[in-house]
Amino acid sequence: MRKSIARKPPVKRKPVSKKKTSFWKGNKGSFILGILFTVLLLTICYHYRNGLVYYLGLKSDNNKLSNEDKRIADVRNYQILTKYQDKVVGIDVSQYQGKIDWDNVKNIENTFPIGFVFIRATVGKDKLDSQFEKNWLGAKKNGITRGAYHYYRPNENSLEQAELFIKNVKLQKGDLPPVLDIERLPENQSIDSLKVGLRRWLKKIDAHYKVKPIIYTGEHYYQDFLKNEFTGYTFWIANYNFFVEDMKEDWLFWQFTEKSSIQGIKGNVDVNIYNGSPKMLGYLTLN
Repeated sequence: MRKSIARKPPVKRKPVSKKKTSFWKGNKGSFILGILFTVLLLTICYHYRNGLVYYLGLKSDNNKLSNEDKRIADVRNYQILTKYQDKVVGIDVSQYQGKIDWDNVKNIENTFPIGFVFIRATVGKDKLDSQFEKNWLGAKKNGITRGAYHYYRPNENSLEQAELFIKNVKLQKGDLPPVLDIERLPENQSIDSLKVGLRRWLKKIDAHYKVKPIIYTGEHYYQDFLKNEFTGYTFWIANYNFFVEDMKEDWLFWQFTEKSSIQGIKGNVDVNIYNGSPKMLGYLTLN
């Protein structure tokens, strides 16, 4: 008798599903991304159109740029300077600019007159800027409103730093108030101890010159450590962000670039805007 052979049940196969193509990986997605990028690029170009035109040499008094005029700052510089033509524009210098030809220091971008200059005088408790005296006299001789600043070293005695500044800086009528430049955090002390030292420097300088000093610092440093602790003082803020074009109300001065070219000065120069009119700047100076 023949044995019956059991048959295996048929194997069920899973239906083959077509993989869905991501929209952004397809031709339509690439096309739309291309359009969005183009729109963004055109928007940026339109926003900075004045600066781009000037930078590319298509805009000048004679519609033709000379060799010196080509040494201009970037597009953002011109954009901001044009926006704040009702304000006063100035620079700040130190020994890093070398020997300055003050007779030729007159304009920024060959267009915007220089109304003031801050000059580094001292650093820490024992360093005098090697070009301070020449810069101090050169600015005065050429009729530029001048001010002196001290670069503060957090880990050195604050009163000794103030004494060094007082010894070397003789302010006169028409000069700007002294400036405390604080950029670094302390290494061997707390932030609270740093603030105590800053206050001691400020009070000693105030007592000697009979005027409240100005505090220079970066925007983040200002927001994190100084804004709420040093009310009553005015601030000079550094912010070089390409997309920042608006000066805030609580900034007395705004250092918006460290990369500008000026006739009479070799290398890059910091440029600043005073948040007020020329008349208001006059009220700020010592009487």
